[in-house]
Formats: sequence, structure tokens, C-alpha cells
Amino acid sequence: MGIWATGGSPAELFEALGLGLFALQIDLRRVEAREERALSAIGADPISLTVAYLNQLLLLQSVDGFLVRSIEARPIGQPPTGILASVSGEKYDPARHHLRIEVKAITLHDLRIDLERGRARVIVDI
Repeated sequence: MGIWATGGSPAELFEALGLGLFALQIDLRRVEAREERALSAIGADPISLTVAYLNQLLLLQSVDGFLVRSIEARPIGQPPTGILASVSGEKYDPARHHLRIEVKAITLHDLRIDLERGRARVIVDI
């Protein structure tokens, strides 16, 4: 199982990857933007940055029970080796949110990110 994302800029691509991660797990239409959180990630290159960024999003969900509805990402560097992101969403409510699957980890297996073309593919462990 994985995430295939596109974006017109590196920021849009990282935003799409993050939303794709949550869309695998839950119906995003049922998540409301009630709270805002900040997160950051760093990596030696765009691939390791992608893994670190998605793992930070997973931590929000697994540790805090926070579900993301929208993301505003700001990649840092050329090519990006850091991301600052603002995410909006809410805490998991079993009465309103039905979890489809649980993503346990982001893998490096066959991870592809093409910042120039705005395309990425990330395989996840479930």
C-alpha cells in the first residue's frame, strides 16, 4: 500500500503526500480543522526528508490521536532538506471517525520523489 502524490511545487507535493497519508487511514471529509499544530522535519536529501516528514505526521496521529485535515508546508533549501509545516485537524473521535487501516511506518522501499516533475511515490507498512 502506498501514497502517490503530485504537486505544482515542492510545497504542494509535500502537502499532497501528507494528506495522502491520512486519506489512506480515514475519510478526510469527516475531519474538521479545529486545531492547528506545527511540525518540522529534516533530512540529508529529499528522500530522507520525505520519510522524516511523514513520520512526524504519523507521530501526531499515533501519539496524540490527531487527525490532519489540511497542511501548509514550507520546504527549506534547494533541494529541500527541511520542512516547516502547519497542520490543521482534530483529535480522533470514534463516534465520527472510522479508521480504515493503520499505517505503522513509512518505508524507504522503492520511494521515489521527483521535485522537478512534482511526483512522488511512498510505500507504507500497515
